[in-house]
Amino acid sequence: MDKGVKIYVAGNTGMVGSAIVKKLKAKKYENIVTRSRDTLDLLDYNAVKDFFKEEKPDYVFMAAAKQGGIYANQTYRADFIYENIAMQSNVIHLSFLHEVRKLMFFACSSIYPKHCPQPMKEEYILTGSLEPTNEPFAVAKITGLKMCESYNRQYGTDFITVIPTNLYGPNQKYERMNSLVVPALIRKFHEAKENGKSEVVLWGSGRASRDLLYVDDLARACILLMEEYHGNDVFNIATGEDCTIAELAEIIKKTVGYEGDIIYDPSRPEGVFRKVSDVSKINSLGWKYNIGLEEGINLVYKDLLAKLHSKVLVLN
Repeated sequence: MDKGVKIYVAGNTGMVGSAIVKKLKAKKYENIVTRSRDTLDLLDYNAVKDFFKEEKPDYVFMAAAKQGGIYANQTYRADFIYENIAMQSNVIHLSFLHEVRKLMFFACSSIYPKHCPQPMKEEYILTGSLEPTNEPFAVAKITGLKMCESYNRQYGTDFITVIPTNLYGPNQKYERMNSLVVPALIRKFHEAKENGKSEVVLWGSGRASRDLLYVDDLARACILLMEEYHGNDVFNIATGEDCTIAELAEIIKKTVGYEGDIIYDPSRPEGVFRKVSDVSKINSLGWKYNIGLEEGINLVYKDLLAKLHSKVLVLN
């Protein structure tokens, strides 16, 4: 990408989008276009059409999505499938119509089969049934992946799909029942410490494992692909290493300074038992993660405390 190209980052206020904007600016890309949801509703086809007609972006990062943890995926199943398919379809199709040079679509690791061989390779997608707790979200993301692949094959577009693993970092959501695993656990332990609780109860057995990536490392990988890769491959973006929920909980407990007990409730769902991504494709292009889990958790907890102190964030 030339430094003067116009780059649209959809979802710029979220964790992924804000990390990409920060990394683009650090690399001296200055012509970055963003819109908040208040000024551009990606569910509205005509509004998105008007935006593309007015702005004419050269490159698009489709980082906007409706997402959440197990509770949110089980509770808002219709919202997850409708809103994600609608948003991504509008952006992908209008990127084609307005001759965007390159688009990046963000899928997620839940698109892999429930009983996927580990580590998960990109070619394992659609080789088995999905995890029921997040199936609507996964189906929506598979639809976006296949849209990009199909537009590339039929029209010769340059639309890339990446599959981030479980992410965490600045600007993550700390909603009580709708957040992802890392912010959900940080909030639990922080509030338990603040309220003097003697124990924290976590869903599942604690033995399920996840591959956890700091979002700034994702941003580096995405910009590398936008700058250097042309083709129809799909790329996992992850550490290639997994950590059990129990191990993660102990790291967060120590970081927060909580001194109570951790209790597991195996009657509650914990999703796919093991998820670790094969990262040989992205590693072959020279990318590898930089920020380890303990360092990353420390960074995000400091960020949370700073936002709570300045009242930029209030935990409701």
